[in-house]
Amino acid sequence: MIRILLADDHPVVRRGLGFFLSMQKDMEIAGEASNGAEALHLAGELKPDIILMDLSMPEMDGVQATKAIKADFPKMKILILTSYADQDHVIPAIEAGASGYQLKDVEPGELAQSIRAILNGENKLHPKVTNHVLAHLSNGKKEKNPLTELTARELDVLKEIAKGKSNKEIAASLFITEKTVKSHVSNLLPKLQVSDRTQAALLAVREGLA
Repeated sequence: MIRILLADDHPVVRRGLGFFLSMQKDMEIAGEASNGAEALHLAGELKPDIILMDLSMPEMDGVQATKAIKADFPKMKILILTSYADQDHVIPAIEAGASGYQLKDVEPGELAQSIRAILNGENKLHPKVTNHVLAHLSNGKKEKNPLTELTARELDVLKEIAKGKSNKEIAASLFITEKTVKSHVSNLLPKLQVSDRTQAALLAVREGLA
């Protein structure tokens, strides 16, 4: 079972999410938090597989909570679920360590798929969010190209990651084994000085690979 922690300051939102996600055969609600500070506390107490994190919350906002949780539990997955799609909210959340970013207008089925995909190591961004991220990156200053550290095959894998593909899909596309893909991913992340696939995908876009 996928154990989920819901962090949102609106009880109605938590209730609706809890009802839908509990109907999924592979998901259960581990707990609920009404603010970022409570989310941080429950993350340590409940050890959920993934946290659905709102951004605008009292005491500690979603970005601060995400940063604090990732500092204490680097492998814990966090999916931002919010109404904000502008760069001022998206970029800080991704940089804080969020594994995905969805808007609250997302279809329920797509939300469930996003949760499963993130736990499978994929990156999931809402289309509106992706457009803002691309615009932000295209306007940013380019520093030393980190891609020069990668081998030709690692570059191929990175291009596929930027397309949002899973390890299985990458293996089929490049005609290599899934185990080999995992090995390439493990090697290229530290070379790029990023912690997860989402940040690797954003870097690939910034450097013109996608």
